Amino acid sequence: MPRESDRFYSDIATFDAFEKVSDPSLFRPVPDDWHVIVADIRGSTKLTAAGQYKQVNMIGASSIIAALNAVKGVDGALDVPYVFGGDGATMAVPDTVVGPVVDALCGAAVLARREFALDLRIGTVPVRVLRDRGRDVTVAKLLLSPGNELAVFSGGGVQLADHLIKSDRDGANGFAVDADRSAAEPDMTGLSCRWEPLLAQRGVILCLMAQAMHPDRVREIYDTLIARIERAVGGDFRLASPVTPQTMRFKWIPKGLRMEARITRGRTPYWRRFLALSWQSLIQFFLEKLNLSAGGYDAPVYREELLQNSDYRRFDDVLRLVLDCTHEQVDAVIGVLEDAHSQGLIAYGYHASDHALMTCLLFDLEQSEHVHFIDGGNGGFTLASVGFKRQLRDMMSSD
Repeated sequence: MPRESDRFYSDIATFDAFEKVSDPSLFRPVPDDWHVIVADIRGSTKLTAAGQYKQVNMIGASSIIAALNAVKGVDGALDVPYVFGGDGATMAVPDTVVGPVVDALCGAAVLARREFALDLRIGTVPVRVLRDRGRDVTVAKLLLSPGNELAVFSGGGVQLADHLIKSDRDGANGFAVDADRSAAEPDMTGLSCRWEPLLAQRGVILCLMAQAMHPDRVREIYDTLIARIERAVGGDFRLASPVTPQTMRFKWIPKGLRMEARITRGRTPYWRRFLALSWQSLIQFFLEKLNLSAGGYDAPVYREELLQNSDYRRFDDVLRLVLDCTHEQVDAVIGVLEDAHSQGLIAYGYHASDHALMTCLLFDLEQSEHVHFIDGGNGGFTLASVGFKRQLRDMMSSD
């Protein structure tokens, strides 16, 4: 019999204005008997320099779909919050499904090593442990479109969980998990990578992250920062979305199809999975080209929904944005960030590219349930985090 706390996230009311992510009244405390789980790829900065960032992105997204499918296998009605981080993901789950979720993530780690020689780190921290250490874990639910939401975390707990897991190198503290503990093949159903890179229409794809540095002024800092950045890009973040009818391009054979086949093949031979996906994507190509629908896939409707269901704006104690900007707007946004940093209000980092990447999770197309993860090209959030972490260390050491 499901416990009431297991339905915690399912029962949270949604909000639909991203500008409200700093409003504490929207957030609810995650139950003590839940766990924060982090999956991220070790050495992602070096992998980016080696030209493997799309692989990093895909494995990061695969950790989410593996976890969600594991939860669905235990209780199809259970809803859990997650945030995509570019080179990994953060999620929260009740302790009733921690075992299956961790097993699925370990399977994803084995797959990542087998297929791409990537090292996916897995860890889990009980929420009560984070609270005992002075950090909270609260969550809100941002509505993208009916049936599609994104989690928004606050309270400092997810950042502490990330630190505890990454510093527990040998698992002695019980936070890091040995990925070889499970040889189970993860269920990657729903992971897709078929759209071409999203080319900047205004000139630059700006990937930025910023964190408020005054716990007693968090809402004030983020409210002001978000409003100033939004003004700098034209008055509405939607005007700077990298996902537009002009940037969405579907080609055959999609560049990412080989990668999708390797991740989703399970026990199927690669060549057989690739041929099956090639046939599926050929049908999708013609449906897109001719604006037709078939088998639950309605090309014009799907494209319109995709515009709404993309996560180019996210928040998990850190503001993360992927914006299509003119060069003048980039200068203005960086000016806003530097001004706030010079006042000691935020730590920030950014990375600029000429394109963005999109990775898709397709849950039920007939019910219009699908979300799309957006990251900057050529390193995106991974490279933005380099400057961000440097500022964070400097500001914390000077306190």
